[in-house]
Amino acid sequence: MNIYISGLSYNINDADLNELFAEYGEVSSARVINDRETGKSRGFGFVEMTNDQDGQKAIEELNGAEYDSKVISVSIARPKTERPSSGGGNRNRGNSGGPRRNSGSGRY
Repeated sequence: MNIYISGLSYNINDADLNELFAEYGEVSSARVINDRETGKSRGFGFVEMTNDQDGQKAIEELNGAEYDSKVISVSIARPKTERPSSGGGNRNRGNSGGPRRNSGSGRY
């Protein structure tokens, strides 16, 4: 079961998250998400638990609990949705993107 945790203290690391959830069952992975630019925690993370019943118990008991002086939210992680590719989505609309010019010839 993949679990999403938000509201984490910025001091929490992967090992802390693993330790917290290991009290409820076997943790296959625990990861705090860090900012790409700064490398600092973004305040949320994911835990993968091998047993769904253990994961559900962890969600029920930890959702709304205080951890490292912050109230955390714990829920089943939603599947990742695909994002549109970069480029703004305005490609191939019949406009080359260049400036429009009027030649002023008056011909139609």
